[in-house]
Amino acid sequence: MTAEPGLPRIIGVVALGGVIGSLARYGLAEAVPHGATGFPWATFVTNVLGCFAIGVLLAHLTPRHHPLLRPFLGTGILGGFTTFSTFAVDTEKLLHVQMVVAFVYFFGTVAAALAAATIGEHVGGRTR
Repeated sequence: MTAEPGLPRIIGVVALGGVIGSLARYGLAEAVPHGATGFPWATFVTNVLGCFAIGVLLAHLTPRHHPLLRPFLGTGILGGFTTFSTFAVDTEKLLHVQMVVAFVYFFGTVAAALAAATIGEHVGGRTR
């Protein structure tokens, strides 16, 4: 079995983008901390903003763009920026101390992220 010729370049741009996105997420989490019983605003904003950007990106970028742009921006930066694993951990922690807040956070994040991706797709399609 042979690897795809461009695979090392794709892996490289995804890794670089992942570092950038993860650092941006970390910066936002540090700027907007929350306590054990507080609403995790940084994670909420990160995921909603990231889903909006993914919607814009997927609607706007076409095969005529550079072949490494989508992996760098989408899988790399936005994949590193969004954090649904932290969303799951935050929800689980909140369930033990603030059940109503946990449910609002869970369903609110899912609804807002889906709406943001849809709006982003619409916005991205109009800018082509």
